[in-house]
Amino acid sequence: MLTKYQQFFTGRPTEKIAQALLGKQITYTNADGITTGGLIVETEAYLGENDSASHAYNGRRTNYSESLYGNPGNIYLYQIRGHYCFDVVVQDAEEPQGVLIRGLEPTVNQEQMIINRGMSGVNLSNGPAKLVQALGIHSRELDGRPLETSPLTINLATGREPREITTTSRIGVNLNGKDGRKPYRFYVKGNPYVSGLRKREMNLKDHGWEE
Repeated sequence: MLTKYQQFFTGRPTEKIAQALLGKQITYTNADGITTGGLIVETEAYLGENDSASHAYNGRRTNYSESLYGNPGNIYLYQIRGHYCFDVVVQDAEEPQGVLIRGLEPTVNQEQMIINRGMSGVNLSNGPAKLVQALGIHSRELDGRPLETSPLTINLATGREPREITTTSRIGVNLNGKDGRKPYRFYVKGNPYVSGLRKREMNLKDHGWEE
């Protein structure tokens, strides 16, 4: 029996879940009790075994990606090119779909996030590896853990509403793959913490949130 929390991450298309996560707050509390966090402003959907950009494409299953096959709401924390990234596992167990968290607007202990990253400004957390580092996560220790009971969690009860959601193709995937150009990337229009957003596209007044 799935908890209400887990139910959020299944029962509808992964693309819909990816959009529903925009505006939800992620927090991480480290072993010293220090909490950091921010609002999700950018996500990407990965649709499992039939998605050419997915780690599970064509049924590929390894010890490294095993967490993708876990329960909805679990953490898939992996390393790519020396950096850590964070997916939320979605859909039912054994259905390896996920949502990559790509951008985060700092809202909790931004000063510590700046220390963790060694820089400030939008580059603090406007990318999947940047935000994991800014939160203070430097290993795969949380891989496979349920978000609901993990030091890394998402508050599904509250959040902010995007005024408008922009949909594009994903970043950093093989564009020549059969699904490389599918519109599976979603972000809060104008939010300055969206990866690769140009200055003229940024809404510096309210960051694209509803009042």
